[in-house]
Amino acid sequence: MLNLLWQFFKTGPDIAQIADSEVVKRKFNSVRWRVFASITIGYAFYYIIRQSYSVIKKPLLASGIVTPTEIGIIGSIFFVTYGLGKFTNSFLADRMNNKRFFSFGLFISSLTMVGMGLVNSFVPLAVLWGLNGWFQSYGAGPSIVALNQWFSNKQRGTLYGVWFTSHNLGSSFAYFAIAAIVSAYNWSMGFVAAGIISLIGTAFIYFGMSDRPETMGLPNGAVYYGEKTQEQVDAEKKKSVSSQQWNAVVKNPAVWILGLSSLCVYIARYAVESWGVIYLTTEKGYDIMGAAGVMAYMQVAGIFGALLCGLISDKFFNHKRNKPALLYGILYSMSIAGFVWAPHSFTVDMLCMTFYGFTMGALVCYMGGLMAVDIVPKRVTGAAMGMIGLLSYAGAAIQEFVTGKLMTITVVGGEKVYDFGYATEFWVGAAVASTLLALLVWNAKPQED
Repeated sequence: MLNLLWQFFKTGPDIAQIADSEVVKRKFNSVRWRVFASITIGYAFYYIIRQSYSVIKKPLLASGIVTPTEIGIIGSIFFVTYGLGKFTNSFLADRMNNKRFFSFGLFISSLTMVGMGLVNSFVPLAVLWGLNGWFQSYGAGPSIVALNQWFSNKQRGTLYGVWFTSHNLGSSFAYFAIAAIVSAYNWSMGFVAAGIISLIGTAFIYFGMSDRPETMGLPNGAVYYGEKTQEQVDAEKKKSVSSQQWNAVVKNPAVWILGLSSLCVYIARYAVESWGVIYLTTEKGYDIMGAAGVMAYMQVAGIFGALLCGLISDKFFNHKRNKPALLYGILYSMSIAGFVWAPHSFTVDMLCMTFYGFTMGALVCYMGGLMAVDIVPKRVTGAAMGMIGLLSYAGAAIQEFVTGKLMTITVVGGEKVYDFGYATEFWVGAAVASTLLALLVWNAKPQED
């Protein structure tokens, strides 16, 4: 059975290269942009699923089916399975036919989401959301491996930023559409709708993606862009992928430090994104649609942050990310502090969420993968994404559990009152720590392939 799965998912064999250079150029250019559209729009569907849970949290709590602690446990289980899955599946993505791998993950994730809408107790919700986390991890690694297979190193920063907007596109859709469905019907319909909508993305990925260029009679991307000779690529293919993953990624201290910085970024990020709707409705008096609107606006700001961060570092900082990352980190910390500690004001909340969204879009792009991808060989970029992903989502899991434990609920006049206690200090502290850790790899240099 395992052998059959491996045969289905592994990358195809190289075939004889097309001799006509004009045909090669025309075909390569056409396929690479279809691949890019597939990974960008396809990954947005992954995020429709992931962010829907944040929208549905408050109605789930109100239903009495789960407690805040159980909500935190469910979220932590997802991030544990997602982090472990991202580590494992991103390592595998260096060897896979990512057209099949990427679309299969979204297909199973969509089915588990529908299943969550059909159950109504803590244990099955936790099991299904944990299973969802594993299959959600089929998204990022294959996306970045495909990006590196079809585009040049000089295009990577800009295109990585554009791809990263998929996070915000999917999340903002969830905040608007899923919140409207939940408000009109109930929390279970929110799960079902997110799953059904995302099944569309499965077909989009499968018919738009492609395997490596060499499996289609095209040259290796590095050869096509003049970054390497065919002889160098052939020599690289004779080397063990596993040994390169171990030496250039797992044993690289800079990758670990970037991973710890990303861990802290993700604590703050998922604190705001997972609990933001509840925080705004309980601490600042918004209704669920108003709170979801503020959070959706934040995701729109995040689109511009992600879209511009790679371009800014490529054009103005000579492809280096350290200086812009420091500036973004300072603004990131200040915006979260303003969001949770400033008195209730729609104007202030929107201003803080604008800066938060813009800087979060950039920082998760930088710390969540791009800076690590920059300093490892191209052949093991999936492994780098896996390492960063493992640590990032360990942070997300820690955040869910700690925030759930720090929250308390009291009943006043028959109404539930939520108190976040020391949770907000935990969130802001993590944002500050992420900025300080990133300074430790200020002079990290890219490794040649």
